[in-house]
Amino acid sequence: MTVLRDELPLLLGAKMAKALAEGLNIHTVADLLRHYPRRYAERGELTDIAGLELGEHVTVLAKIESVNRRRMKSKYGTILELVLTDGKRSLSCAFFNQAWREKELQVGKTGLFAGKVNAFRNKLQLANPEYELLDATSGASTMDDFLGEIIPVYPAVQGVNSWSIARCVRQVLDTLEREEDPMPAELLTQYGLADLFDALHAIHRPASWGHLDEARKRLKWDEAMAVQLIFAQRRFSAVSRPARACPPNGGGLLDAFDAKLPFELTAGQREVGAKIAEELSVEHPMNRLLQGEVGSGKTIVALRAMLQVVDSGRQAAMLAPTEVLAAQHARSLREMLGELAMAGELGGAEIATKLTLLTGSMGAKERKQALLDTASGAAGIVVGTHALIQETVSFADLGFVVVDEQHRFGVEQRDALRSRGADFTSPHVLVMTATPIPRTVAMTVYGDLEISSLREMPVGRSPISTTVVPVAEKPAWLDRVWGRVAEEVGKGHQAYVVCPRIGDEPPSDKGGGDKRPALAVLDVAPELEGGPLAGLRIGVLHGRMPSDDKDKVMRAFAAGKLDVLVATTVIEVGVNVPNATAMVIMDADRFGVSQLHQLRGRVGRGSVAGLCLLVTEALDGTATRERLGAVESTTDGFELSRLDLELRREGDILGAAQSGKRSTLKLLSLLRDEDVIAEARDKAQRIVAEDPALGSHLGLAHLVADVVDADRAEYLEKT
Repeated sequence: MTVLRDELPLLLGAKMAKALAEGLNIHTVADLLRHYPRRYAERGELTDIAGLELGEHVTVLAKIESVNRRRMKSKYGTILELVLTDGKRSLSCAFFNQAWREKELQVGKTGLFAGKVNAFRNKLQLANPEYELLDATSGASTMDDFLGEIIPVYPAVQGVNSWSIARCVRQVLDTLEREEDPMPAELLTQYGLADLFDALHAIHRPASWGHLDEARKRLKWDEAMAVQLIFAQRRFSAVSRPARACPPNGGGLLDAFDAKLPFELTAGQREVGAKIAEELSVEHPMNRLLQGEVGSGKTIVALRAMLQVVDSGRQAAMLAPTEVLAAQHARSLREMLGELAMAGELGGAEIATKLTLLTGSMGAKERKQALLDTASGAAGIVVGTHALIQETVSFADLGFVVVDEQHRFGVEQRDALRSRGADFTSPHVLVMTATPIPRTVAMTVYGDLEISSLREMPVGRSPISTTVVPVAEKPAWLDRVWGRVAEEVGKGHQAYVVCPRIGDEPPSDKGGGDKRPALAVLDVAPELEGGPLAGLRIGVLHGRMPSDDKDKVMRAFAAGKLDVLVATTVIEVGVNVPNATAMVIMDADRFGVSQLHQLRGRVGRGSVAGLCLLVTEALDGTATRERLGAVESTTDGFELSRLDLELRREGDILGAAQSGKRSTLKLLSLLRDEDVIAEARDKAQRIVAEDPALGSHLGLAHLVADVVDADRAEYLEKT
């Protein structure tokens, strides 16, 4: 008999086990049985071809609409061309030098077709796909009869197709032993959940759609509990290491700053500020996420909190993802504080503190002074990049850390923050993001953080219009793009051109597979200078430039000495040039929805409306074009975050995009299963409060191991 912890080679053979391990990171019976079908097809119901993704390995159930055999242009060999249909859209298939397949691939037949989606003459195509035809008269597969009325279609890769995975699953299920359920019996009873053994059978070989729904309900609970147990353990661990209490101190920097503010705080800023002030005042470490649109006033809220901490005799640090943004933050904080940040300087206020900038590429003399100010406590506020959390940087008494755009920091970098408090304390932490996220995502991705939102529309912002420019289908539109940029400059405005790459990377970094390398700043800038934007003043900005050079370019652009700035995403956050009204994003399909929304937030910051052009070769009908269409359709970050989530496959939020590891959420929907997530969070907290190490809940400990792989668990613990 087979159990969930068994390795696959003895069950499936070394060759198949190796293919599953290398292609899909599947090593054990549990891994295989938790590799759920991506979707299900009912006999007679064809797959929706719309939304296929270029470069994706897909399996479609489709009908053969036409078959055509012709000679190649070289006269050596033949091409067998098929057109598949789902009744609404079509997809072409090409078989090279396989004319013999024409006998079985006949018009009207239906089958499963699997392969990598590529483009031929600007249309989607499968080249040399694998296939299994279904017999229309008997309803049976030409391979065998394991397929029921509901056909599972699995996430697959080249070399391991959907029906091969189905065979392996069947082989394992036929010998699977019923073990003690890892979920506590009282929880199964309370929520009416199926036994794990029955659920695993039903998810892969459902007798009916109702049977499948019961299986999904149970397995969603497995995913929700596994993730929330990890977060509950992390919250418990965080509480065990206290923070320094930093209560408000009347008559200090905060009061002086509030008195000189030239505007009134919004209701949202006051409300969030009061909550943060309360949490900073106790020894329980604050862990709060502050989300809000660009310009909604997050920085003011963070600065007031930092001043409260400095008034308590401790230090505050602000981390930014790039040196450009760190320098921008340091400048804007100094401007807002004025004489309150000039301790030891002529004109400084009597109660002033010192604000220090610390980045990795500073000169030796500047860096030495910044390190001294930080270590001695002379600097009450320290702004920098990840260089701040290196072991060589020591703080006199770090009480509070503000992390700006936290998704841009690596796991290890964020983890290092928690040990930087003095005398085995943990600093209070405020995480800020201008990428709004739905509550369910926040509960799952930021499971240990309390959430605050600033929803007011930014003051004084102009509207931004966004247009997708599909250059594969309409190449002439690119000329119009550069014409629009020239028009904006002609009106006295400025423009950004954003590229995915710098252009000085080693060859291995320039792209892979069939996809051409992404466009690069160092290639695009000279092409524009010598071509469509000749005569304009063009500057270049990217992350690998020396710090002084980056600062020089940004200052020149801000002063209007450059017309066009060709840059990487180094300008994504924090850059504020009100005169910049146009942005062209090249290879826009290489960026995520949130990143595109952040980037276009650089324009429309003055009195003139902004223009954002998303240049792409992505073809109509693909999921990528659908994503770009979502960005085109709205500038509301909260609405866009929801659209983004609807367009993503389940699990992407906690999948490779964040951790580089196997996806965790395969069934749980972050939009539709809020009740399950909230209930699982409550149960997990209660269990961990009584049994932090899960020593008395070994089934749940095994559940975490089965649902969340070891690398994933380590990632979540550090997030």
